[in-house]
Amino acid sequence: MKFGGTSMGDLERIRRAARIVAAEAAAGKQVAVVVSAMAGKTNELVAWTDGAGRPSPKLAGQGIESTDDEYDIVVASGEQVTAGLLALTLRNMGLNARSWMGWQIPILTDDAHGRARIEDVPGEVLGAAMDKGEIAVVPGFQGVSRAGRITTLGRGGSDTSAVAVAAALGCACDIYTDVDGVYTTDPRIESKARRLEKISYEEMLEMASLGAKVLQTRSVELAMAKRVPLRVLSSFIEPDENGVLPAKSGTLICDEEEIVEKRIVSGVTMSRDEARITLLGLSDRVEAPADVFTRLAEANVNVDMIVQSQSRSEGAVNLTFTTGRRDAQRAAELMRAAQPQLGFEELRVDEDVAKVSVVGVGMRSHAGVAQTMFRALADKGVKFQAISTSEIKISVLIDAAYAELAVRALHAAYGLEDV
Repeated sequence: MKFGGTSMGDLERIRRAARIVAAEAAAGKQVAVVVSAMAGKTNELVAWTDGAGRPSPKLAGQGIESTDDEYDIVVASGEQVTAGLLALTLRNMGLNARSWMGWQIPILTDDAHGRARIEDVPGEVLGAAMDKGEIAVVPGFQGVSRAGRITTLGRGGSDTSAVAVAAALGCACDIYTDVDGVYTTDPRIESKARRLEKISYEEMLEMASLGAKVLQTRSVELAMAKRVPLRVLSSFIEPDENGVLPAKSGTLICDEEEIVEKRIVSGVTMSRDEARITLLGLSDRVEAPADVFTRLAEANVNVDMIVQSQSRSEGAVNLTFTTGRRDAQRAAELMRAAQPQLGFEELRVDEDVAKVSVVGVGMRSHAGVAQTMFRALADKGVKFQAISTSEIKISVLIDAAYAELAVRALHAAYGLEDV
């Protein structure tokens, strides 16, 4: 079971989470619980580390370590607090509970502080404790490097922690959050959005990477690789007077084969965290695009959509690509610094864009999905600036002002209000 920051937001919500955990334990289940920090707490801790500052390059040159490892020490403390509070609350309810820090299990990661990836989670220690009837409460978002230093997994990392623990224990994973499942689109944008009973790992992975905020992308990747069944549930439920939870609804994320009726399109997503970068008058050398994207890759800048078109200048092309808004400035600086080598005339950066996508495993076997999308956008006067596709998704880059209009138009065009 995993409870997010909203579910851990204050002591009363922690008590509600404890009642949900107690109900599962009373039903005869062995339970491990992964918790996030209280909502807003991680942001506060990050601000404190920013205020403390980093060593100057001069000190770093004298062998002073990077602050990233100490950053992890600070920001990992939020989950430690909620793990202890939930364990205390469960004990006060007469249950055998104990908190386990990431290094005690251990949740082993690489040493990329602030964005570490889980390498292994031996399940023997937790499994033995649970076999004795203990409820194990584990702080999410944190692990330990091979060198013995605390690491953190990046924003949303508690989802990944929960899936990793479930995989180690060989069990399913229930994600309790402030929504009651995965919807066909954001209900705040389209009131006719519907909750999906089941969605495939592949569809959820696309939706998470394209703007859906329900689950962290890496958690879905791990669940798919380890075949961990995931269920997204609302934490705002209560056991009845007999301590029994209502029948589980939410959304089950599972293998495609478990979904009997495959929809052509399962959902529409939107992301405003986009920026478009254009190199005008780029030299039409065959190796020029490779030079551009090699520099970006070496700086760990992820690129999504790519469009190349003919330039007005003879012997030149225009190269457009998109990246996350937080990486746009770094990407632009890299391009400007390499302008003499790359040989382009002008650089343009546009952050007033949004990416709208349709996702569905049914695209593999149905024609006309793209036609429906482009007709729906054309009918609303929405122009697209770039396109990217995969086997089960189509994404378009549009002016940010039309993003919500496009979402509603596509939701209607594919009949998702009837799901």
